[in-house]
Amino acid sequence: MNVCVIGTGYVGLVTGAVFADLGNEVYCVDNDKKKIEMLNRGEMPIYEPGLKEMVRRNVEDGRLFFFTSVAKGIKSAKVVFIAVGTPSRTNGETDLSAVAAVAKKIALHLDDYKIIVNKSTVPVGTGNFVRNVIEKHQRTDVEFDVVSNPEFLKEGCAIADCLYPDRIVIGVSNHHVAMALLELYAPLERPMLITDVESAEVIKYASNAFLATKISFINFIANLCEKVGADVSLVAKGMGYDLRIGKDFLQAGLGYGGSCFPKDTLSLIRTAQNFREDTSLLEAVVKINQERVPKFVRRIERKLNPIKGKVVGVLGLAFKSNTDDLRDAKSLEIINNLLKKKAIIRVYDPVAMDNARTILKNVKFCENAYEVAQGADALVIVTDWNEFKLLNLEKLRQEMRKPYLFDGRNIYNKERAERAGFEYFCIGKR
Repeated sequence: MNVCVIGTGYVGLVTGAVFADLGNEVYCVDNDKKKIEMLNRGEMPIYEPGLKEMVRRNVEDGRLFFFTSVAKGIKSAKVVFIAVGTPSRTNGETDLSAVAAVAKKIALHLDDYKIIVNKSTVPVGTGNFVRNVIEKHQRTDVEFDVVSNPEFLKEGCAIADCLYPDRIVIGVSNHHVAMALLELYAPLERPMLITDVESAEVIKYASNAFLATKISFINFIANLCEKVGADVSLVAKGMGYDLRIGKDFLQAGLGYGGSCFPKDTLSLIRTAQNFREDTSLLEAVVKINQERVPKFVRRIERKLNPIKGKVVGVLGLAFKSNTDDLRDAKSLEIINNLLKKKAIIRVYDPVAMDNARTILKNVKFCENAYEVAQGADALVIVTDWNEFKLLNLEKLRQEMRKPYLFDGRNIYNKERAERAGFEYFCIGKR
């Protein structure tokens, strides 16, 4: 099948590469000329394990193409995916301006029947919104259908999530369209759920908001554990054995970040408010998450008092491991808080340094964790990279001026850290 994917961010690029790997002819379109030039040179605009190799293989085999022209992209495609950014506005609403712009461009070049698929994360009602935009601007009176096909990719393992999804949700208005999407996804042999468009749109937001709730809940429990002398890791393990709860997303830490959970939870709150539904549950989830970094920074400040002039090393900048994404990264919040208190900041991340250099100012970028530790009064673990888990803690301690280690991801064993000479502070444990 011929497929066009408009938008080459995480979702669009991974989706396009995987569809090409399944034997389809895929045309990826983006209005960012530099990004398309990079992709045509075999360079990736994002870091995602295995993506570069998959893109190169399918380009060389003549199944994957990159253009800036929407007209060229959709000319031969039967299915057109919209995979552009949908950030939050200041009031929590989802900004659909990019979706609207793409829908208008599709309308202008629509010359025969197409299936338009919303792959972007969008609030309920966007399917009708896209249909209205296309009907308003189309030059040729041809039929088309609008489908909701939300993505459930996790950065850092997006290819595996795309090839082996827990479920494929397809929101359609008629049987004919459902069959076309089933044919496209059939090679994956994964569970497929056919719904109406509105239900598919809600499924995406409900899923992310529920996972955000699990994270905030275990962080609430972590706060309690610190006060009563319990160990949140053992509490989470005990909870996770219950199949009704499950162990995933029960890791206490600095809270959720990234491009999905923060904005999707806020968007669901806003949507519910528009329909006059009580949002106090999700508001509590957001509040707990917003309190994580200030609480953590206060802990650092109390130990280093006065913090002014103290050297703080930060290990990890990406919002999670195996990605270079800094959107809503806790590292930025922590660093900016410490800079305001006049601390001296040294940083290192295995992958996200280039992205961080465009955002962070007045910090020293180091070549490795041991350089970060040189002369430091404290080390702060922000991202749970495997590289950090395997560090020589004795060597790390020897490089430092003071022995304070603040572990925001609980990647170390307390006894091991203390044997290495650290005064160790983690989450949800005394």
